[in-house]
Amino acid sequence: MGYEVVHTDDVALTDLSQVEEIPPDLDIRAVDEALGTEQMKVKVWYFDPGEEIQYHAHSEQEELYYIMEGEFSLKLGKSGEEEFVEAGPGTFYVAGPETGHGHRYVGEDRGVVLALGAPAVDDPGLDPHSLDD
Repeated sequence: MGYEVVHTDDVALTDLSQVEEIPPDLDIRAVDEALGTEQMKVKVWYFDPGEEIQYHAHSEQEELYYIMEGEFSLKLGKSGEEEFVEAGPGTFYVAGPETGHGHRYVGEDRGVVLALGAPAVDDPGLDPHSLDD
């Protein structure tokens, strides 16, 4: 891959509530698919009040998040050691492999989060409570 350029508005918006096998029921833009990235996953997630990505972990992926709009309550850390952090626009946070993380939108309008995951592998969410130390 050399380079690609795409504007957010030119990336198709997908309503995950229409995709039965993929929770949660949020809207996303799959920027990675539009750009053809090979080494990382890149998504823009849109949240309505009260929506969340539940506490989970990945076996291989490190995930970096950037809050673009709205106020979120983050749940971060290994099972039994979780911390809750209130975060708003301009906040970055990261979760390494086998580290629990999740976030709930606590704002009143719309929340927007940019999520980057690497390596770009299919790495479904794991229950952090079931991971061995």
